[in-house]
Amino acid sequence: MFLDSKKEKMIAAVTGVVMLLAIWMVFFYLPEMRSGSGEILDSSFRIFYFHLPIAFTSYLAFFVVFIASICQLRRSSRKWDVVALSAAEVGVVFAFLVLVTGSIWAKATWGWYWIWEPRLTTSLVLLLVYLAYLMLRQAVEEPESRARIAAVFGIIGFVSVPLSFLSVRLWRSAHPLMFGGSTYGSSGGGLEGTSLQLTLLVNLIAFVLLFVTMVFYRIRNEEMKEEIDHMHISRY
Repeated sequence: MFLDSKKEKMIAAVTGVVMLLAIWMVFFYLPEMRSGSGEILDSSFRIFYFHLPIAFTSYLAFFVVFIASICQLRRSSRKWDVVALSAAEVGVVFAFLVLVTGSIWAKATWGWYWIWEPRLTTSLVLLLVYLAYLMLRQAVEEPESRARIAAVFGIIGFVSVPLSFLSVRLWRSAHPLMFGGSTYGSSGGGLEGTSLQLTLLVNLIAFVLLFVTMVFYRIRNEEMKEEIDHMHISRY
């Protein structure tokens, strides 16, 4: 639909290389990390370099669903419906990983895997919204109606993305604010040091590439499924 198999394999290979580099940087390249008071942080803080890129990538996935849903309503093209479905399925995986990595980090920082604070709660809501999107697609059998209804849901459901992103800025939250400022006057801690910023950037690139690779392969699987269904229909 978008790329031939050779280019897909090239992207997958690049993704693998960058992902290995990102993992190496987290565990072997990063120096000891210290708090603002100079205290050495526990090694569990390294999960931040996975958690933040995964969260960003989940937002990107659902933004793709949003754009593809708009295109689907405007053009009624099966292509955009497949893109929205593929991005949603991959995005749900990343949204689940956000909760897993966030819970591990919360246990190390707060002593609990889960507390009902704004960021964790809105992240859970985000996951549930797009699980509902996938369930809705399963509930409607007629392809054209399914595509239209799913597109409307994909557009409306996107409101959960900025809600999750802005949650620590709009409400008091135990979740650390890394960048920018909040309505309560707290400002982001930021990342000081080239090695920390470079590691975060490489991990971000790695997970975005992983998302792109997974979406392309998911689209390819959908194309193969349609070809098989067409062969069965032609046979009978």
